[in-house]
Amino acid sequence: MSTADAVDREVAWLTSSGDGLPALLVAAGGPWGNVQAYQPRTPGKRSTNIFVLRRQIHEKRFANVRRMPTYEFVLKLIWPLSSGQGIAEADQRAFDAAVDLVLTRIGGLVGDKSHGGRFLSVAENPEYVNVRFTDPEQTLSVAEFRAEITYHADDTELVG
Repeated sequence: MSTADAVDREVAWLTSSGDGLPALLVAAGGPWGNVQAYQPRTPGKRSTNIFVLRRQIHEKRFANVRRMPTYEFVLKLIWPLSSGQGIAEADQRAFDAAVDLVLTRIGGLVGDKSHGGRFLSVAENPEYVNVRFTDPEQTLSVAEFRAEITYHADDTELVG
C-alpha cells in the first residue's frame, strides 16, 4: 500500500454502508450530503459536508528495512442551518446526532478496527478520537455549524 492513497481509503470506509454500522451519506440513509477526500477550493454551500484530510504522517522505522506509517486524519464537518424553522437549537441537535453517527463509523466493527482491512488499526494508537466543535457564535453569521474530528490510523508495514 502507498501512503498517498490513505485519505481515499478512509473516505471509502466512511462512505460504505450495509455493514451493520450507520450509513453517513444521504443516498444510503445517512445525514451527510457529501463525504470527500480533501477540501475543494469552493465547498458547496448549504449542504452537509465532511472533508477528509491528513494532517500528519509519522513513520516508525524498525527492523532495519521495515517501517509503519501512522496518519493523523482530520475530518472537517460543516452543517448548515436547515431546519427551516429558524431555530438554531434544533439544527445543533441534528448536528450532534450526525456527529455521533460519524464517531460510530470511525469506531468500526466489533473485533475489527482496521476499517475493513484498509489499515492495520484505526483510532487505537493513540486510543482516542477528538471532536472539537467551533463556537456557534463564530459560525451562526454564515448560517452553519462546524467541527473537526481527529484520530490516528496505523497503516500496514512498508518495506524499504
